[in-house]
Amino acid sequence: MLWLAVAPTLCWAQQTSDWISYRDVYRQMIWFEKYGKPKQFLQNHFRLRQREAGAHGEGLRLTLVGKTTRVDLPLDALGRAVFPFSKAAYDENAELVLNRPARQFSSGPWVSLVTRADGVYAVADLVAACEQMAAYLRYAGVAGGKSCAGVQFSYAAGDAPQLKVVKGEGAAAVVLAGREGPAFAGDAPTGFRNFAYRFAAHPGGVQVLASGTPLAISALLE
Repeated sequence: MLWLAVAPTLCWAQQTSDWISYRDVYRQMIWFEKYGKPKQFLQNHFRLRQREAGAHGEGLRLTLVGKTTRVDLPLDALGRAVFPFSKAAYDENAELVLNRPARQFSSGPWVSLVTRADGVYAVADLVAACEQMAAYLRYAGVAGGKSCAGVQFSYAAGDAPQLKVVKGEGAAAVVLAGREGPAFAGDAPTGFRNFAYRFAAHPGGVQVLASGTPLAISALLE
C-alpha cells in the first residue's frame, strides 16, 4: 500500500549544512507548476521532514535569505511552507536557512490533497482528488501501477474530530474510527490522529463530514 502525499524520491535534498539552495528547491518545485493535467484538488508545498522521531520540530523556523531578500516562511505542524517563487531570490542565489541542523531533515516538494474549511467533502471530489494524485505521481515516476483505494484525514493528536460518511437519502451516516500514527507514510513522528475513508468499504457514500479542518489529507494508493 502507498499512502500519499509523497514527493518524488529524486527531489529530496541531502543537506549537511544549515541552509538549502533556493535555486535547487525552485527547480524541484517548478515541476508541479508546469504540470498541465487537472490538479485543482492538489496543493504543493516545500516541506522539511524529520529524519528521526527524536529530532525536535518544535520551534523550527525557515527563512529565505538573499542579498536584498529576507522573508520568514511559516511552517505548519507537518513542516510544510508555501514556497515563494521569486526571480530576485533566484538571481541572488538566495538560501533557505534553518534554525536547526539541516541534517536532521529531508527537504523538498510535497504534494497533498486540498482541505476545506467547511468540513464538507463530496465523495466524488475525494475520488477525483485521489485520481489526480495518482496521475501526478505517475508523471513524477513514483506511483507505479497502483490505483486509488481511499483517502486519509490527519489531525493533531490532541484534537477530537468526528468524521462521518453520509450515504443516500434515508441511510444512516457511518462514523469513521480514528487511530494514531504518522500523517504520511514513512514519517518519523507518529503522534497524529488519522481517519481512513476507503471507497470500497463505504459504497454509496455521498459526502464525508468532518467536524474540524484536518492538518492534511493524503491519498491511499494500493
